Amino acid sequence: MNSGIDLQGTFIKSLMDLGLPPGAAKAIWMPLPMILMLIGATVGVLVCVWLERKISAAAQQRIGPEYIGPLGLLAPVADGLKLVFKEDIVPAKSDPWLFTLGPILVVLPVFLSYLIVPFGQNIVITNIGTGIFLWIALSSIQPIGLLMAGYSSNNKYSLLGGLRAAAQSISYEIPLALSVLAIAMMSNSLDTVDIVNQQSGYGILGWNIWRQPLGFLIFWIAALAECERLPFDLPEAEEELVAGYQTEYSGMKFALFYLSSYVNLVLSALLVAVLYLGGWDFPIPINMIAGWLGVSELNPVLQVITAALGIFMTLLKAYFLVFIAILLRWTVPRVRIDQLLDLGWKFLLPVGLVNLLLTAALKLAFPVAFGG
Repeated sequence: MNSGIDLQGTFIKSLMDLGLPPGAAKAIWMPLPMILMLIGATVGVLVCVWLERKISAAAQQRIGPEYIGPLGLLAPVADGLKLVFKEDIVPAKSDPWLFTLGPILVVLPVFLSYLIVPFGQNIVITNIGTGIFLWIALSSIQPIGLLMAGYSSNNKYSLLGGLRAAAQSISYEIPLALSVLAIAMMSNSLDTVDIVNQQSGYGILGWNIWRQPLGFLIFWIAALAECERLPFDLPEAEEELVAGYQTEYSGMKFALFYLSSYVNLVLSALLVAVLYLGGWDFPIPINMIAGWLGVSELNPVLQVITAALGIFMTLLKAYFLVFIAILLRWTVPRVRIDQLLDLGWKFLLPVGLVNLLLTAALKLAFPVAFGG
């Protein structure tokens, strides 16, 4: 039985014990996971924006935000509040419906994708059997919103940015899906919890990064391109397109684009941690640590500590990857649009196919090592 059902059942039962009818208890439960997800993702974005400012400052030998709260911690909050209260302008000759729907279609799939991210064996909002497939399906909706935003702005730079965003997303979705398919083949599952469990038992030596080094590199490069991070930020390249599809946006609509970019980065880092770096798993197996301490694995205190440290491990791995992504932004030059598409179609796609075929062959040859 998965964790979400346990938690849901306990919560609903406790409300029913207080005298509420079953329908009302379920109705109270339904928005809670979504609210928790929204709060968690938004806090993750605030941390990410602060890290972006501080790491970029260090890379350029500056201090970065210092006086807006301790160590500049309130700088991202100030940014957010500024965008919330700025005037929301809709260009006179734009399509107002599509102009408004664009940012919504971009941000919604990213937030919904957080539903499948596990932070522990019993810490996942919805543990469905096809979680990875759901994420790939949701991520394919985002380019529609970007194209919609670019087209509806009635601005040539916005249109070019929207077209670039759609082309880039389609080019890198296929290698991304191929690298995920290799992981699913090894794990015999599309369930994120099963994928992490398949890596556990041997500590750092059991992580998929050692069995899928090519897949890891393909996934990480494609994920950066999907998030439109440098060196792949061609759809909003300031030197060429002003700000691409974001050119005519201001206020809260622009804030949604800004938010979706960072939420997507944290989501991609979390999925890399889950698929390739053992998720909540420790570099040293927990049963080995328990043996050294002379403590039973079934000890309830140890289980609580393990769960808390599991969340910490997942976030630590994810934010290490975020750190790498930010460092890449400030140290690697932007590629041209033809180079970007060539990399996706002429290099990552064939390498992804070879990696998938190689995984299938190794799984047949060494079923124990490759999850057969």
